[in-house]
Amino acid sequence: MLALAVPGGITGSRADTKPVAPDNSGINVRDAQRDTATPENQSEKPADRDLTQKIRKAVVADDSLSMNAKNVKIITIDGMVTLRGPVNSDQERATIVAKATQLAGTGKVNNLLEVIPNKDASGANKSSKAGVAY
Repeated sequence: MLALAVPGGITGSRADTKPVAPDNSGINVRDAQRDTATPENQSEKPADRDLTQKIRKAVVADDSLSMNAKNVKIITIDGMVTLRGPVNSDQERATIVAKATQLAGTGKVNNLLEVIPNKDASGANKSSKAGVAY
């Protein structure tokens, strides 16, 4: 057995830090509710699957979008599209909603995208949530 002595002891070990809760815990609780659309609710109707696929392709092809934005949930049920998940900015949210609206039609997009909190100049958290049909 090999022992290692460290003068002054060990500092900065994991034992010195507090565990950090995952930042999507509240979202997971919300998603467990039956009235919230999740990818499991995606319709298997060919028209709904095709629409979801077209929107996903348009989002993924846009190089101006972050990985967060490219990974949003797109759920289509009877022609109604629900967009959910985090994006990095209001601009990304608007871009994704515009693409979905162009493909699904006006009044067919339920925007539940959330701009993830980021710090402003004062150090305060800022976030923006949506819940608007387009």
